Amino acid sequence: QVQLVESGGGLVQPGGSLRLSCAASGFTFSSAYMSWARQAPGKELEWVATIYSNGINTYYTDSVKGRFTISRDNAKNTLYLQMNSLKSEDTAMYYCATDTHRGRGTQVTVSS
Repeated sequence: QVQLVESGGGLVQPGGSLRLSCAASGFTFSSAYMSWARQAPGKELEWVATIYSNGINTYYTDSVKGRFTISRDNAKNTLYLQMNSLKSEDTAMYYCATDTHRGRGTQVTVSS
């Protein structure tokens, strides 16, 4: 079955960086477009970024453009999200997702 396991979250100060990882299994990762989404307390799930199977085409929500980078390693079945210049409004549970499944998430908290 499809499994998506996120890691790399934590507490970071404003302006800091984190790198999230998502280990994928149970499907042909190299053929799938993959996304990151997030959900802040009391808010709806928000799409953050998507990367196509070729690893070249990437798309971002406006609020993270220039600060976040989505990437993938198809040989390792792993998705990444490099987050730089973090802001308090980036605080959320971050999820790795396919078009039909998502993981349990990893918490990112940006606070001084």
